Order: sequence, then structure tokens, then C-alpha cells
Amino acid sequence: MTVSSRCARSVREWLYDPGRLNETETRGVKLLKEWLSKEQLAQYEQHKYFDVTGCHSGKRYRIRHGTGTNVYELDGAGRPRAGWCFVPKDYLVAGDVMLAQKIALETDELGALAIANNFLPR
Repeated sequence: MTVSSRCARSVREWLYDPGRLNETETRGVKLLKEWLSKEQLAQYEQHKYFDVTGCHSGKRYRIRHGTGTNVYELDGAGRPRAGWCFVPKDYLVAGDVMLAQKIALETDELGALAIANNFLPR
């Protein structure tokens, strides 16, 4: 095996190391938890989702753990009435995507929904 092929193999192994991905996922969730309110953190710890309030409409949204099709607009009884899909352009781990969604809904709800795809909740 040549030096360049060994180097390429080492880089491939490093890039696709599942332990490295788990570390990135862990850091993403840790950062997300630092940004959650006490109530949101309790919700996330128990159910793997948390609720946010849209800054313009006052509507409640539920953000489930995931990287897409994970935002639900809730009705007055807390049931999903519509689904919204909006994600960052680049690949990010779930914790980072969820944090971006939280910040978007809490600071620019109308802008986030303007680019979101709407879907029917399950």
C-alpha cells in the first residue's frame, strides 16, 4: 500500500468514525439544552420535544428531536394542527437544527414560516 493510499484510508476512517459522530451529536444536544428554559428542558428530558411560542402570532409550536419535519403548530388543546419543515442549508446534527428552529420561531416566526414547507401532522 502506498503512502497516499494509506493517508486516504486514514482520512476516510476518521471522517466516518461513528464515535466522532456521537461526539458531535452529544455536543449539539448539550448546546441545545443550555439554550432551553427550565420548562423546555424538563419537557425535552421527559418527551424528547419542547414547546416554543412564536414571536409574532403567539402560537405554540412543538419541536421534536430530529432534523426535519419535526416542527408542529399546536391548537388550543395542545394537539398538532399543522407541520412545518425548515432546516439550515448545511448538514447539522439534531441538537443544532432544533436550536436554530427554536431561535427562528422565537425571533423571526414569519420569516421562518415563509420559507418552510407545510405538511399534515401524523
